[in-house]
Amino acid sequence: MTARVFGLCALAAFLVAGPTIGRAQAAEQYQPTIESLNRHPLPQWYAGAKLGIFIHWGLYSVPGWAPISHPEHDFASTDYIKYNPYAEWYLNVMRIPGSPTQQYHREHYGNMSYYDFAPVFNRESKKWNPDAMAAVFKMAGARYVVLTSKHHEGFTLWPSTTPNPNPSIPQNERHAERDIVGDLTKAVDKQGMKMGLYYSGGYDWTFNAGPIEAPGDYQTVKPESKAYGDYAFAQIHELIEKYHPAILWNDIDWPKTGRAMQVEADYYNAIPDGVIDDRFGIKHSDFTSPEYEKKDTISEKKWEECRGLGRSFGYNRAEGEKETIAPGELIALLVDIVSKNGNLLLDVGPEADGTIPPVQMERLKALGAWLKQNGEAIYDTTPWTHAEAKSAEGDDLRFTRKGDDLYVIVLGKPKSNRITLTGDLSSGALAKMQPKMDKIYLLGDPNPLVYSAVESAFTITLPDKLPGEYAYVLKISGYASYAR
Repeated sequence: MTARVFGLCALAAFLVAGPTIGRAQAAEQYQPTIESLNRHPLPQWYAGAKLGIFIHWGLYSVPGWAPISHPEHDFASTDYIKYNPYAEWYLNVMRIPGSPTQQYHREHYGNMSYYDFAPVFNRESKKWNPDAMAAVFKMAGARYVVLTSKHHEGFTLWPSTTPNPNPSIPQNERHAERDIVGDLTKAVDKQGMKMGLYYSGGYDWTFNAGPIEAPGDYQTVKPESKAYGDYAFAQIHELIEKYHPAILWNDIDWPKTGRAMQVEADYYNAIPDGVIDDRFGIKHSDFTSPEYEKKDTISEKKWEECRGLGRSFGYNRAEGEKETIAPGELIALLVDIVSKNGNLLLDVGPEADGTIPPVQMERLKALGAWLKQNGEAIYDTTPWTHAEAKSAEGDDLRFTRKGDDLYVIVLGKPKSNRITLTGDLSSGALAKMQPKMDKIYLLGDPNPLVYSAVESAFTITLPDKLPGEYAYVLKISGYASYAR
C-alpha cells in the first residue's frame, strides 16, 4: 500500500461524496434474470452495519481439531488441503491418507464414522443458551449475525423436512434435533440485530463423498445432479420461508441444476431488504466476499471480509493465544476495512455445547469496549475520498465520514503528543481556515483539542492521557460542511 501525506486543507479539497451506499427500498417484483436482480438496491441497514459475527458450528465442533499450519492461508499450496487449518473441513481431511487429521481421528476415535458425532452434538447442543450467545455478540458491537445452517458435511442445524436420498447416513444423523437456526434467530432479533444464514450450496459431501485431495478436485467434487439441485433448491426455500434471513450467504457455488437466479428472485420478493453474497455462481450480488484478504483502496462495490478470530472458522482446540488475532490488530483490521467501504464478518467457532472459547471471548470483549467509545466513527459512516495516510510523525491513519464530520483514526499508540497533517497549502491558507472550522475532539475525551497551523502543516495536540487503547479517533466537527 502507498500512503499519502497531506494536510487538512488538502483533505477539504478532496472531500466529496463517497461510494453510493444505498437508496430507499422500492417495491418491485423480481424476476429470475440478471437484469432484474441487478435492480435490487443495497439496503442502508447493511451498508451502515459494518460488523457482523459469523458462526461455524456443526458436527466438526465435536472433534474440534485441525493442524496448526498455513498461517497465511496459502490456498494454492500443494499441501494446503492435506494440512488444512480449517477445522470445519474435518470430514474431508480425515479421509486423506497420511493427513494429520486422519491420524488424530484414529488416535481419538478409532474407526468411528464422522456422522456418529451427531448424537454427541445433539446431546451437547441442548446445553446451549441462545440468549446468552446473542448478548455476547451485541456486547461485541455486532449489528448482524450469520449462522452456518448447513456446512459442506450436509448436516443441517434445523430439522429440515427435505429428504436426503443418501441411504448410507441414518435419518437421525442428517440434522440437529434442536432447531438451532430458529432459537438463535429469535435471540438475535431480541437483541435488535439482524439474522443471516449461511448455506453450503457448492459442496455437500452427503451427495458427493470426495474427498478433495488436490486443487483440481475442488471442481470435480461439486455435486451437479438434478437430485442435488432439487434438494438444495428445496432446502434454501425452507430457510427463506421459515426464518426470513436478512442475509442469504451461500458458499462455494450453486449447482447448475439448482436454479440460482430463481432462488435469488424468490428471496428478494420474500425479503426485499435482504442481501445476497457473490458465491451463487452468477453475475449478481449485493456485496463481494473476500476471505482472509484485505483491499488496498476504496471499493465502489460493497464488500465484506470474512475471517476467523484464529486460522480456522470452526472450533479448533489446538488454537490458542498465538494463533488468535491480537486485539490491536483486530481493531485496526475493522477500521481499515470500513475506511474502504467494507464490512467485517468476524467468525467465532463454538464448542459442541455452544461455548465460545475463552481466547475468542477476550477478543470480542476488547472489540466491544473499543466500539462503545469509538463506534461513532464506524457505524453508518461512508468512505472519504482517501482511505489512508501517514501523519508527519509516522502514524498510520484511516478516514471515515458521517454527514459533515470527518474522522481521522490513528492506528496504534500515537508516536508523539501531536498528529500533524501536512500538504502543499501555505500556512496562510491554513490560517484562514482555522476560524471557520468547528471544534476537534478525541472520542472518549469531552474536552476540545488545541490545533494550529505552522507553515504548511496542520497540527492537533493530543491530551496528556489518552482514553482507551489500540486506536484513537479524532473527530473534526463540521469539516465537511466547510469543505463544500
